[in-house]
Amino acid sequence: MNLNSEESQNISKPPYFDGNNYSHWKAKMTIFIQSLDYNLWDLIVDGPNLPTIRNENGETISKPRSSYNDEDRKRVQMNAKAKHIIIFTINSSDFNRVSSCILAKEMWDRLEITFE
Repeated sequence: MNLNSEESQNISKPPYFDGNNYSHWKAKMTIFIQSLDYNLWDLIVDGPNLPTIRNENGETISKPRSSYNDEDRKRVQMNAKAKHIIIFTINSSDFNRVSSCILAKEMWDRLEITFE
């Protein structure tokens, strides 16, 4: 095994996306995220199901942070962790594309639509 090869990477460091060869990066990111925590991958694919409540009109709205319980905080934290991993691996142009996204799933989907 040649440790000096360009393909050699630190296994704790996610693959960086420079705007080229998206399908290669996507495959590596998928495996990287799954290896960290498969629940993170599920969150990116299916969405995080952020905390909501029904208001007096019967509409579903975001639950106020002041009303979060431990399970709500866990779900919000998982989404933040997934967003952090994605943001950490992209260049500044792509960051500008996804920075307005609330959900990690939205970020992932926007990158996919842009580059596939």
